[in-house]
Amino acid sequence: MRKVKKLKPQKLDKSSFNAILSNRKCSSTILTIQNKEVSDMYRKEEKEREKRLKLEEKKGGFRCCNCGQWVPFTEFMGTEHRNHCPFCLWSKHVDLEKPGDRKSKCQAGMKPIGLTFKHEGVDKYGRLRQGELMLIHECTGCGKISINRIAADDNEEMILKVFSESQKLEFRKRNQLEREGIELLQEEAREKILAQLFGKAH
Repeated sequence: MRKVKKLKPQKLDKSSFNAILSNRKCSSTILTIQNKEVSDMYRKEEKEREKRLKLEEKKGGFRCCNCGQWVPFTEFMGTEHRNHCPFCLWSKHVDLEKPGDRKSKCQAGMKPIGLTFKHEGVDKYGRLRQGELMLIHECTGCGKISINRIAADDNEEMILKVFSESQKLEFRKRNQLEREGIELLQEEAREKILAQLFGKAH
């Protein structure tokens, strides 16, 4: 049987060893610089984002307690006080006596549980005049019920989703709304709701 010769490892001379070591150090330095640049860029972006949020807060706005979206006050919302998120329609229990007073200590999230129409007095026949469409919110902390104007930039699909889910509202909750003088809109009101959201020619 033929013997296989074992190859002896070649010895590196000093200059070759220093060249390899130098290349490794160079690669490591480049990687460190790149990582630092990425970290600096990330920190800069974060600072700029925080700065923008602070500027928006000064102008008026809030972070939604439910979906986490930032909700700025804009000229397109069509209402004086923005009190709910236009994306998921959740609100926050910040007002105590009247819209915009921001005196409530509860601060819990308020879930949209249904729709109602604002009462605009009575007509000459003694019937209630149908006002604008309103959201019904229930505080998840203290249970307070409130009604709030729908903003012009609210998500129409979410409004209709809230309406559909409200048809399954439990009997106890329906009674509570009735005791508080709030009429929960039923399925027969769908056409009126669509007309307010999309116009009569929807």
